[in-house]
Amino acid sequence: MSKTTFILLGISYYIISIIIIVVVLNFINKKENKKYLNEIKNLERDKNLIISASILAELNKVEPLINNSETNEIYKEWQRRFKVIKDEEVPKITDALLEIEELFNEKKYKELKQKIAEVELDICYVKTKSNFLLEEIRGITLSEERNRETITKLKASYREILAKYNNNKEEFSVVNSPMELQFENVDKLFSAFEVAMEQNAYQEVGKIVKAIDDTIGNLKIVIEEAPSIILMGKKLIPKKIKEILIAKEKMEHEGFNLEFLKLDYNIEEAHKKLSDIFQRLNVLNLEDSIFELKTILDFFESTENDFDKERISKKIFEEYTRTILVKVTKLNKINNNLYQKLDDIKYSYDLSDEDVLVIEEIHNDLKNIREKYDEIIEIYRSKQSYFAKLAKEMEIVNVKLTKTEERLEKALRTIGSLKEDELRAREQLDEIKEILIKSKENIRSYKLPLIPENYFVELSEASEAVNEIIIELENTPISIKILNTRVDTARDLVLKVYNTSKEVVKTAKMAETAIIYGNRYRIYKEVDDGLTKAENYFYKGNFKNSLENAINAINIVEPGIHKRLLEGYR
Repeated sequence: MSKTTFILLGISYYIISIIIIVVVLNFINKKENKKYLNEIKNLERDKNLIISASILAELNKVEPLINNSETNEIYKEWQRRFKVIKDEEVPKITDALLEIEELFNEKKYKELKQKIAEVELDICYVKTKSNFLLEEIRGITLSEERNRETITKLKASYREILAKYNNNKEEFSVVNSPMELQFENVDKLFSAFEVAMEQNAYQEVGKIVKAIDDTIGNLKIVIEEAPSIILMGKKLIPKKIKEILIAKEKMEHEGFNLEFLKLDYNIEEAHKKLSDIFQRLNVLNLEDSIFELKTILDFFESTENDFDKERISKKIFEEYTRTILVKVTKLNKINNNLYQKLDDIKYSYDLSDEDVLVIEEIHNDLKNIREKYDEIIEIYRSKQSYFAKLAKEMEIVNVKLTKTEERLEKALRTIGSLKEDELRAREQLDEIKEILIKSKENIRSYKLPLIPENYFVELSEASEAVNEIIIELENTPISIKILNTRVDTARDLVLKVYNTSKEVVKTAKMAETAIIYGNRYRIYKEVDDGLTKAENYFYKGNFKNSLENAINAINIVEPGIHKRLLEGYR
């Protein structure tokens, strides 16, 4: 590419870039202008909506209703405020809008943006004042319609309340006078409403309507809640108190201590609360009365539950007093016998102080349990506590006693097992001696040329072990641990001798049989040599080698002799 072409291309790219930038900036500028134009139009529209025809129309409606100086003063004030909005504040906004248009035309966007925000705030402020003024005016122009509608609804509610009262008058006997007086007040308020409406005294009308609404609302609450209050306060609670007092007297006669319930104090407080509730009811003040009465009723119902709990607790307590006394007496007797023999047990079985410490601990525990039991019984007899608490304390004593009983049973099992171990050792000694005798009988059951030396060694060890058991059993005190070890050792050694004696005799028999059987084959030199060796081993008491040599010799001429020989001795 030539240098000229390269320059031309660069110039072309530059021109195209400039054009694109200009187009983009122009587009952005148009978009920005359009946005500001829309904002200016909206501000103009909002300004025009400030002064609506509704205000003038409502002001014109007020003028014929003026029949006193107070209303006239209010009317003049409204006119003044309207004039300020129309002749002062709206023109200021108009001037500001003209300034905004001028800034827009001069493209002073930074100042324009700030000015638009200020005008928006001014329009909002003036528009709020205008709307508030309109609502105030309508408070009078629409008051008759609104108040009539409200009064119509209130009269309907009042008729329902009156009908319910007249149909159930006996339910409101306690508040007949204040309620009828309140009905008279409502009638007077309805009459006052009509007079105020005729005189166009709209401010007074609003107060009267509110007074009627409050009074009827309170009467509605009285109609709904008073029968329940009277029923609970005059019948249910007094009846419940009477039942509680009768039950209290009966239970106290039966030996129950009910001072912890503080019934006399609580009944006195209940009467005070009832008196206060009915005093307030007499002026038709029912605030929290239902809640307070339900609380009183719940308290006395819970008191009945406390009575039932006391009756149940008494049965539990009495049951504990019997069972604990029987059990603690029984355990004390067992433990005392054991405790008295403690030194003998330690001496007889070589026990350490630590081994028998549990017996002393149980002895002390039983002593403490009995002391606690006697303490609770004393409290019961002096009527210083109530059964729910006494039963709980007895339950704790019973739990401790049960744990102590388990420990005592375990201690008895441990001591019993020591005695059992001693008896078992004596029985096993007899069994071991019997096995030892059988071992000797086994050896003597077959005429052996020579008894192997290992048999005598094992017999000596077993006999010595048996003597160790005898010595240990004759010792005072007996060490059960050592005794058990001696028994285990002796049993193992005697069984070893017994097995050896059986094995020696069996092997000797098989060796002799094999030699005799093999004599028929002595014509064969190899067989004869093998049998000769077998005989030599046999007379030396080495029966195992004797058997092996005999079998190996015969196996030369008669394979399988080993299996047949074994089958013959099974």
